[in-house]
Amino acid sequence: MEFALLHPDPDDPDWLRPVLPAVALAQRLNTIEREIAEHRRRSIQLSDVFEPFMALGPQTTADTHSITVLEGADRINAALDLATAQCQNEVVTVQPSNRFSERTTLQGLERDKALVERGVRIRTLYQHTVRFNLKQLAYGARLSNGKVEYRTIDELVERLIICDESVAFIPTRDDQQMALELRHPGLVRYLIKVFEFMWSRAVPLSAGAPYETAPDGITDIQHSIAKLLVEGHVDEAIARRLGMNVRTCRSHIAKLATSLGSGSRAQLGYLIGRSGLLEHREP
Repeated sequence: MEFALLHPDPDDPDWLRPVLPAVALAQRLNTIEREIAEHRRRSIQLSDVFEPFMALGPQTTADTHSITVLEGADRINAALDLATAQCQNEVVTVQPSNRFSERTTLQGLERDKALVERGVRIRTLYQHTVRFNLKQLAYGARLSNGKVEYRTIDELVERLIICDESVAFIPTRDDQQMALELRHPGLVRYLIKVFEFMWSRAVPLSAGAPYETAPDGITDIQHSIAKLLVEGHVDEAIARRLGMNVRTCRSHIAKLATSLGSGSRAQLGYLIGRSGLLEHREP
């Protein structure tokens, strides 16, 4: 009955009559062959649909791997180690001051030492607050030579590493456990332009501290804080963007208020705008 080798007798339902095996087999195979024919028709249809796209051009390895998601510190560091090991000319990096940890500092030191020994140029951008980070200053002193240059600027957004203008790394999460490896030439060129824009406005680490008081009695860091205050940022956001802790940020705000004679937060914003403090001044 399972293989349809028996069927009920039309004249007597109490009896079953045998079916020729060849007939039963043909009936079962017909169903399978119809399914095979349908799949074959579908495969031909798909081939016709994809044919115009296949003619667009070959997909090279570089095209298909222009953006790679790296998850986990081990995988990120392995990709960085490989990129720096292959680097021959220059590495440029952006390192926000509030992203340091002892582990990443040591890993970066070992990686940079190998680059310097091969004669690779290194340019790194920090925030001004790194000038008060003794560990980071010691890090810079160990590598400082004609091939290594550090500059600082008041505000940086995120970490960035570019090797030989061919591969870039950017984080996608604040915990530094996920990053993107970018090899698309257009993206890398764009990030290089962003770096050069910030680099041209930064102060060499070897120069005098950018916290010195200007003729108007306001330091450069207080000038940066004033700009963010007027934009409406709270203390925590200002501290994060300038790479300092909240207590230090509030201390600068208090000094700024004293310099302008402000008695309240609202009055401080008004006095900043009235004082002309936010007008461009030469560094």
